[in-house]
Amino acid sequence: MGRHVLLIEDEANISEAIRFLLTREGWRVDIHADGSDAVEVIRAARPDLVILDVMLPGKSGMDILRELRESDGLRDLPVLMLTARGQSRDREMAEKAGVNRFMTKPFSNAEVLTAVRDLYAQASRP
Repeated sequence: MGRHVLLIEDEANISEAIRFLLTREGWRVDIHADGSDAVEVIRAARPDLVILDVMLPGKSGMDILRELRESDGLRDLPVLMLTARGQSRDREMAEKAGVNRFMTKPFSNAEVLTAVRDLYAQASRP
């Protein structure tokens, strides 16, 4: 049923901006703002890709990413991680945990679109 992204982000203005951008491109966008049950929400939603913030209430994006990579059926799910802190340590931790793409806030609309298109195209290849 089309292209589906699950955005896990607790800042409403960022969530709405990304939702608007991707919806215009034909994506179905669901938003979730709490880290504590994010893995269960991802499992239930079965999105084509996840956009995941590093700092979330309940559980960090890093912990969620690690859990996804250890989980059958979610191990290969494309994940674009967002962070307000562009520190190289965060990027290294995310790469070790298995992130597909890492983006520092603030980012441009073009950056988000390119990342989402690239991740979807990579995941769609047999």
